[in-house]
Amino acid sequence: MRRYLPVGILILAVMFVQFLTLVLDAEYYLTQATMSAYYALVTIGLCLLMGYAGQLSLGQAGFFAIGGYTTATLTTQNLVPVLHAPFWQFLDKLGLLLSRTDGYGENVVYINPWISCIVAILITLVVALAVGRPVLALRGHYLAMATLGFGTIIYRIVLGTKVFGEADGISSVPAFPILPGLSVSGSMGARIENYYIAWGAVTIGMIVLINLINSRVGRGLRALHGSEEAADAMGVNTAKLKLNVFVVSAVFASIAGILLTHYNRGIGPSEAGAIKSIRYVAMVAIGGMANLWGTLIISVLLNFLSLRGSFGSYDDAVFGIVLIGIMLFAPDGFLKIGVLPNIRGAIHRIFAGDRG
Repeated sequence: MRRYLPVGILILAVMFVQFLTLVLDAEYYLTQATMSAYYALVTIGLCLLMGYAGQLSLGQAGFFAIGGYTTATLTTQNLVPVLHAPFWQFLDKLGLLLSRTDGYGENVVYINPWISCIVAILITLVVALAVGRPVLALRGHYLAMATLGFGTIIYRIVLGTKVFGEADGISSVPAFPILPGLSVSGSMGARIENYYIAWGAVTIGMIVLINLINSRVGRGLRALHGSEEAADAMGVNTAKLKLNVFVVSAVFASIAGILLTHYNRGIGPSEAGAIKSIRYVAMVAIGGMANLWGTLIISVLLNFLSLRGSFGSYDDAVFGIVLIGIMLFAPDGFLKIGVLPNIRGAIHRIFAGDRG
């Protein structure tokens, strides 16, 4: 049970932050804290892929966009003109269609977000399998370039396709009903509820990954990260294991895209951009390649500051500076024990090189 102690601390920390914002009358901070939680889902899934399977992916923003754009597209189509068709009437009788009133006072009938969520995850699974099988045979910078190419393809598709809103993206995405009276939405009156929904999703994700890492699969992942050839020699099916972890990380990114799209009531092509994928990789590197908790903390902290506009127009530059600093002084991650000796050693090497 000791492995779940940090989960308990996380739950208490989440409750404390919400209580603190209530006392300080600063509940507006919960908006960025909620969005940071959804972005953290992407990074902890990527941490599993990079830190334990040893595979570098620059395509996570693509999977995020697949989830977000799929649910946005399906839930913003008004089905009233085709509702007379037997297929749609059948779905309506099953309760798979919902209705709402749009900004013009007209009735809109749309697909239940739960259905769009399932469809988005299934598409993500198919795409991850199709992409993962060939590209995971590559290594190092070849793998990075291949996954970057995939992300670029997704970005160009959503940017140039009319049904995806092109450069404007998709807006007016309806709320995602979780339980009666509880839904994922950007409503100001539901800030607290959405804050706990987001962090509940992160908590569940952490529990899933902790169990996975401490299982037989986790031992295989550590062997794979240490030496793929040695793991093969010991009977580990490395090709299958790498593919499975790639798919899991893709699903984490897709779920984050789905939930954040409903929370923001829309999604734009910038979410699929290469810079997003690079930021995800940077946050895993800063938090520690095989450190789920370090990745979670760093991801939430940097995303929160970024969303609050703390870095202004230098946002990406700050990420670059932080990443360079980490690679120089703490290559195992900011929270890794031994950071200070690494800093002293790096400074000594720099000055020694200057003298030489």
